[in-house]
Amino acid sequence: MSLAVLRSRALAGMAAPPVTVEVHLANGLPSFTIVGLPEAEVKEAKDRVRAALQNARFEFPARRITVNLAPADLPKESGRFDLPIALGILAASEQMPGDQLDDYEFAGELSLSGQLRAVRGALAMTYAMHRAGHDEGRKRAFILPAANADEAALVTDAAILPAASLLDVCAHFAARDADGRLQRHRVSTANAIAAYPDFSDIKGQLQARRAMEVAAAGNHSILLVGPPGAGKSMLATRFPGILPPMTDEQALESAAVRSLSGGFDAARWKQRPYRAPHHTASAVALVGGGGTPRPGEISLAHHGVLFLDELPEYQRAVLEVLREPLESGHITISRAARQADFPARFQLVAAMNPCPCGFHGHTSGKCRCTPDLVRRYQDRISGPLLDRIDMQMPVASLAPSELADQAAGETTAAIAARVAAAFEHQQQRQNKANSQLAGAEIDRFCSPDAAGAQLLQTAITRLNWSARSYHRVLKVARTIADLAGQAQVDRSHVAEAIQYRRAFQGQ
Repeated sequence: MSLAVLRSRALAGMAAPPVTVEVHLANGLPSFTIVGLPEAEVKEAKDRVRAALQNARFEFPARRITVNLAPADLPKESGRFDLPIALGILAASEQMPGDQLDDYEFAGELSLSGQLRAVRGALAMTYAMHRAGHDEGRKRAFILPAANADEAALVTDAAILPAASLLDVCAHFAARDADGRLQRHRVSTANAIAAYPDFSDIKGQLQARRAMEVAAAGNHSILLVGPPGAGKSMLATRFPGILPPMTDEQALESAAVRSLSGGFDAARWKQRPYRAPHHTASAVALVGGGGTPRPGEISLAHHGVLFLDELPEYQRAVLEVLREPLESGHITISRAARQADFPARFQLVAAMNPCPCGFHGHTSGKCRCTPDLVRRYQDRISGPLLDRIDMQMPVASLAPSELADQAAGETTAAIAARVAAAFEHQQQRQNKANSQLAGAEIDRFCSPDAAGAQLLQTAITRLNWSARSYHRVLKVARTIADLAGQAQVDRSHVAEAIQYRRAFQGQ
C-alpha cells in the first residue's frame, strides 16, 4: 500500500475542524513535501518526523513522499500533525498495519527521539470529535500525548488513549491482544478542591463586602473606588470564592478555552478562573488576536473573574475594547485571512484610586489634587464604558485604631451559601443570571412596586442616567430582592441598588 489516510483536527478559534492527513509514497527522486496550507511549524514537521522515525529504528523511505492536509483552504498550524504524518509514512510503507487507522483520530508533536510532546487545544479537539461522533453515529478513539490525557478525558464519554512515544502507538496497532494496546484514560475530578482566599481575612468594609455579595449573586460587574490600602485588591482576590458553583457545561467551556493557550490544569477543574492582567497589557492581549487568533484575557476568564486593577492607568483604547464583550459575552476576532469566535462571559471586577495621588476624600486630608485634576483623572474611564459597569462602589479606608479593633469578618463559606441560594432563585425563575436579562425580561422579572418605581424615576431625573443605567439598576435591585428571598422588588431594594452607582464625584 502506497497511500495511507488518517484523521486529525486543526484549531480555528474555539472550533476544531477535522483534517484528513493523506500520505502518498511514489517512485522518483527522494523528497518530502507537505501541502494543504501548512504554516511554518507544520512545514518543519519534515525534519522532526524523519529524525523520530530513524531514532525509533524505523526505515525512512527513500521515495517521493507527499503529505496532503485536507481541506486545502484551512490553515494548519503547530506540531499537532507530527504523529499522524509519521504514522501515515509507516502505514504507506507497510512498516505497520494500517487497516484500523480509520477508527482513530491522532494529534501529537514528536521530539527527535520519537517521544510525544503535549499540544495546545487537546480538550477543544476532543470535544469537537465527541460531538461529531454523535452526529455521524460513529465514535472514534483519540490517540494523543500522555501529557494531554487528563484534560482530554474531561469529556467523559470520549475514548482517550494516551501514548508516551511513537513506538507506543505503533505497538498498539501491531498488538494481537488487549495487553499490548493503549489503555483508555480516565481522570477523577472528585478531589479537586478550590483554594480561594477567605473573606474572613477582611476586617470592616461591611458596605464593600455587601456590594461584592450582590455582584456575585447576580453576575454583575463592579468597580471599586478608594484610596490605596483600603482593601480593594483583597476583596477582588476573594471574590471567586463566593461565586455560584460551576455547572459541568460551564467548567468544560472554561477548560476548553484555557486549553487553547496550553494553560489548563485538570487539578483546577470546576474552579472559577481568575485573571488579573497588568495595566500595561495591550488590546490584543486583553481581547485576543494575532496572525493565528488566540484567546485573550477576557476569554481566558470565561465563566470566571477578570480583575483590572488601577483601571485609569490602562490605555484608553485598551479599555474601550471591553464595551462589546461586556454586553454580548463573546468576541469575534477578524483578520484578513481568517476569523475566530471566542466566548467571553466574564465577570468584571475593577479597582481604581479616586485621584492621581489616591487620597481624594480621605479623612487624613493628604490630597492636594485640584477638582479639575480629579475630574480629568476620573475621565480616563469613558462614559460609555462606565455606563456598562453595573455597580460602582466607594471603598473607604479604615483608621488604624478602627482596624485594630475590628473582629474577623464573615467567612467565604457563609457568603457563598447566600449567593448560591439567590442564584438558584434566578435559575428557577428565568434560567439565567439577572445580569443577562434583556428587553421584555427586565419588564417581566424586575419591575418594582409603586414606591420603588417612583424612587427610581426621581433618581433618573436628578442624576441624568441613561436608559442602560436605568435597566442595570433594576437588575441589581432584582438581585438584592433575591438575596432577601422576596419575589417583589420594593423600594428598599431599589434604594440600595441606586447607591451602587454613585461612587464618582458629582454623581
